Amino acid sequence: MSDPVGLCYCGSGQLFAQCCNRFLLGEAVAQTAEQLMRSRYSAYVVLNTRYLNSTWHPSTRPARLDLDAKVRWLGLQIKNIQAGSKTDQTGSVEFVARYKIDGRAYRMHEISQFVRQEMQWLYVDGSRQ
Repeated sequence: MSDPVGLCYCGSGQLFAQCCNRFLLGEAVAQTAEQLMRSRYSAYVVLNTRYLNSTWHPSTRPARLDLDAKVRWLGLQIKNIQAGSKTDQTGSVEFVARYKIDGRAYRMHEISQFVRQEMQWLYVDGSRQ
């Protein structure tokens, strides 16, 4: 499902190879909470559980993460960002992710919380809106 020559799944308008794929491959580390949010969305699209687990805070990380291959992710819209810059220790990103399962459309509206530890942003949790 990965298309390293196409546009990134996160909606940044950049090429996948120059945007989220470098994070998914471990070639770079997200510098902001927004970058981490976008790269985690792309990880869901390409079913990269390794990346999702490695960027999930240990205190809230599930023991097992099973991704449904039937989910077809359609797009990500960032609604709001609170802090989460290169100099912050915490941040939040409000987003809407659209997807389909068996032809039926859904949307996930969430405010995700992030923390930066040892120079790496981690997803802590999210509240559905």
